[in-house]
Amino acid sequence: MSQTLSPERIRADIAELLGCDPDGIAPDENLVDLGLDSVRIMVLVERWRAAGAATLEFPDLFELPELAHWTALLTGVKA
Repeated sequence: MSQTLSPERIRADIAELLGCDPDGIAPDENLVDLGLDSVRIMVLVERWRAAGAATLEFPDLFELPELAHWTALLTGVKA
């Protein structure tokens, strides 16, 4: 979806909003269970749209809130 978004950046952006270490996020862990609420997901949508994922929508992320899914969706690379 975007050439400017890397798996590392996606993980770091999520970790920043969760207030945790990026390495502490497992690829298949439910990010909502970790504390990522709908407002924070919208922050990520806007941030990642600005970084080149122009067609990204909230449901794209909310339907499966896992790092591996989001990374594959945004970069085509597995987390």
